[in-house]
Amino acid sequence: MTTSDDLAHDLDVEEVVLGLLGRIRDELRVDTVTVLLLDPYGLELVATASIGLEEEVAQGVRLPVGKGFAGRVASTRAPVQLSSVDRSSVLNPLLIKRGVRSILGVPMIAAGQLLGVLHVGSLTPRGFTADEVRLLQVAAEGVAIATRTRLSQLDRATTVALQRSLLPARHLAMTGLEVAARYVPGAREGVGGDWYDLFALPSGHVGVVIGDVAGHGLRAAVVMGRIRSALRAYALESNDPADVLYRLDRKIGVFEPGAMATAVYAVIEPDLSALRLSLAGHPPPILAVPGTPARVLDLAPDLPLGVRMHAPRRSTELPLCTGELMLFYTDGLIERRSQPLGESVNRLCDVIAAGSAEAVCAQVMAAMIGSDPAPDDVAVLAISRAEAD
Repeated sequence: MTTSDDLAHDLDVEEVVLGLLGRIRDELRVDTVTVLLLDPYGLELVATASIGLEEEVAQGVRLPVGKGFAGRVASTRAPVQLSSVDRSSVLNPLLIKRGVRSILGVPMIAAGQLLGVLHVGSLTPRGFTADEVRLLQVAAEGVAIATRTRLSQLDRATTVALQRSLLPARHLAMTGLEVAARYVPGAREGVGGDWYDLFALPSGHVGVVIGDVAGHGLRAAVVMGRIRSALRAYALESNDPADVLYRLDRKIGVFEPGAMATAVYAVIEPDLSALRLSLAGHPPPILAVPGTPARVLDLAPDLPLGVRMHAPRRSTELPLCTGELMLFYTDGLIERRSQPLGESVNRLCDVIAAGSAEAVCAQVMAAMIGSDPAPDDVAVLAISRAEAD
C-alpha cells in the first residue's frame, strides 16, 4: 500500500484520508475503518472519519484515553486486537450495535506525536495476522501524515481568521489623534497571539493596548481573544492602566492557567494633554518628539501577565504634546537571530521621526521587515497628536 505519492500530489487532504480508509478496508477485508483523533487536551479520542461506522462521526463519539479498547491503544501506543467484541472490552456501544465481532487498532503517530487511533473491524469473527498488523501500522502512518497536514491547515486558517476578526475593523476617527497600524502573521513560527486595540471609553478617555500571548497557533489566538475582551471590560471600570492590568492578571491566573502574555496598556486623557501607561513585561513604546531623535521610553516593566497573581503594577504619566508620535510594537519587529536586540532597537529608533502615523508605519515596516517575512508575528501601532486646525 503506497501513501506518500498520494499525500504529495493531492491537495484535498480530506479526500486523501477517505481514500486511504477505503483502501485499508479493501486490503484487510474488513467492514469498518475509523479514525479517532486526540483532543487538544490529550484526554479523549474523538471520532473524525469513518467508513462503515459513519454514525460515530455524525454523533461525535468521544472515548477516554486509557479506558476501553481505543483508549488502551492510545495510552500504550501499541497495536491492540480483540477476537471477541462485547461490552466488557469496548466502551463504544455503536460497535456492539453495528455487530462488529473482531477489531484491530493501532496508534496514529506523526513526528513522534500521538494524533489518535486507527481501528478496523469485522462483522465476522476473525484474527489478524502479524503481517496485517504491520500493514495497518504502515497505513496509520500515512493517515497520520495526511491528518497532521489537514490539522495544520485548519489551525492556521482558523487562527488567521480569528486574529483578523479581533483587530479593530477601522481605526477610530478621533479629533486630534492620527492612528496607523500593521499586523503581519509570522512566517516561520506561525500565527500567534499578538494583538493591538484602540477604543474610546465613556469617560472620554482613549484606551490603547498592544500585547503578545506566549505561544503560537489556535490556542494562543483563542487566549489572546479572551484577554483582549477582558481588558476592554476592565477598562470600563478603571482609568488607571495599572489597575486594569492587575485585574487582567488575576483573571488569567484563575481562568487561563499556564498562559502568559506581555502587554502595554495606555489611557489617553480626554483633552489629549497626557497619557498614563503600564508595562507588563512588554517592550516599552518609542517616543518621537519634533526636532529630536526618537527614543525608547525609560519605563521599568512589571512582570508579564500570568506569571504571578497579585503582583504589584505601576502606572506612569507622560505629557502628550502636539506633533509627538508614539510607536507601540511587539517583539517580532525587533527580534532576529542574526542581530543583537540592542542593535535592532537602535535601528528602529533611527527610522522613526515625529510626523504622519501612516508614514511612520510604512517606514518602520520597510526598514525592519523589508522583503523578508518576519519569523514571528509583528504588530505595530503608531499614534500621533496632530496639529490643531
